[in-house]
Amino acid sequence: MSGRDPRVDAYIEKSASFAQPILQHIRRLVHAACPEVRETIKWQMPHFERGGILCGMAAFKGHCALFFWKRRLIFGQAETADQAEGHFRRITSMADLPGDATLTSWIKKAAALNEAGIKAPAPAKRTVKKMPAAPADFLAALKKNRQALAAFEKFSPSHKREYLEWITGAKREETRTRRIETALAQLAQHKSLHWKYR
Repeated sequence: MSGRDPRVDAYIEKSASFAQPILQHIRRLVHAACPEVRETIKWQMPHFERGGILCGMAAFKGHCALFFWKRRLIFGQAETADQAEGHFRRITSMADLPGDATLTSWIKKAAALNEAGIKAPAPAKRTVKKMPAAPADFLAALKKNRQALAAFEKFSPSHKREYLEWITGAKREETRTRRIETALAQLAQHKSLHWKYR
């Protein structure tokens, strides 16, 4: 079959032994459902194309994944969190795959969408969280510490928000005072709130 890509063969061969039969099975079904499909490697994973991407698959240390490019048009609302919008993320055995007839119908639907030139819907716009107001006691403390103030002013909105939400989230006055002191010490060293974990 001319639509096969030797890089996909190599990908499957390098995958864990549990993953190889899963990937081979998906590959066979895709070719059977859409004989004109072409294989490729995108984002270091095998993908199947026919007038655009139909689906892709991946192998990880402990599981495989199968994902459909136009999943919202094929599936609508997800039935389970593990199959969220056409992403089958935790495939550890053949039993985790949908039935052959079901999977074949999804592949054919993906091909039909591409052949009809139907585009995937644009992802929903992320809502930007409103910046909380800086508390007066924190602002007063910042004004007394030039280094901390300069660092806070240069920080990105997300880093500023982290500090402000952390300080205003304190339930007791002593906790709030302690958090302001910690914030000033870290800001004076140009450190974000969660600098230890970055």
